[in-house]
Amino acid sequence: MSSAADGLETLLDLDGSIFEQDGGYWVKIEAWRVPVSPDIPHGVRYSLTLHDRYGTRALGYDNAHAVKPPRKFKFAGRRLAHDHRHRAANDKGVPYAFESAAQLLVDFFEEVDRVIKETQR
Repeated sequence: MSSAADGLETLLDLDGSIFEQDGGYWVKIEAWRVPVSPDIPHGVRYSLTLHDRYGTRALGYDNAHAVKPPRKFKFAGRRLAHDHRHRAANDKGVPYAFESAAQLLVDFFEEVDRVIKETQR
């Protein structure tokens, strides 16, 4: 079982990094400490994005804004998720279950590989 702090220093060290990927894609990572709050209990604000050769976002993981929970949860007092992922340029986001910074990096780069592989078929 991992704690939310696992990989946090690695994520923070990657702030401002840009990595070239196959097919003209590139990854940009932004991460910085913020005060712990109910919306950001892990104390880090992040944006991990995959862009195509034209600079269009193809994938993104971030916690910059809240996203509505899936429609199946129709009860009062529902909490809006701040950790989420965008599966396409125009996707408003779906909730992402943040476990740790280390797991965030693993999940993001696994999806980067999947997106790039799918476009090269």
